[in-house]
Amino acid sequence: MSSALYIGRFQPFHKGHLLAVKWILGREERLIIGVGSSQYSHSLRNPFTLGERVYMIWQTLIEEGVYEKCVIVPIPDTDSKHAFWVRVVKYCSPPFSKVYSNDPLTTLLFEEENIPVDPIPFFNREKYEGTYIRKLIAEGNPLWEDLVPSAVRRIIKEIGGDKRIKKLYSLQKIIK
Repeated sequence: MSSALYIGRFQPFHKGHLLAVKWILGREERLIIGVGSSQYSHSLRNPFTLGERVYMIWQTLIEEGVYEKCVIVPIPDTDSKHAFWVRVVKYCSPPFSKVYSNDPLTTLLFEEENIPVDPIPFFNREKYEGTYIRKLIAEGNPLWEDLVPSAVRRIIKEIGGDKRIKKLYSLQKIIK
């Protein structure tokens, strides 16, 4: 049974990610979801921990009835040591025969290792974009709640993730 790989930071996992997962599952038997930048948290770009992101994704996959076709794995960054990154991904992941990505560097690195990469359609990219969603949360704008799956919304509130993002943004303003 072949598997494909989809890597993202999922900060947070939003409806665009969910649409991408469903789109890929319409083409593949199994999907490995790689949680990128897995070692980072508590920053503007990466406010959530690996465990929090895995929990958000897992609960969403359960609610959507697709969790049996997916596995979630951590993918750490190699901090600009790009030549090693594909080896790290392979080490952290079950075997896969294809990667789905729109990131030019990810595409280059996997193609150099003779692993095919297919693009994913963007689903309402202007709305479903992590930076935009985090900004809405930081501003206290409730519009963010419609941009993430219900499980993600519930978990962000449960863990105080909305308050964390507001604090991280206020710290950024103090530092500048």
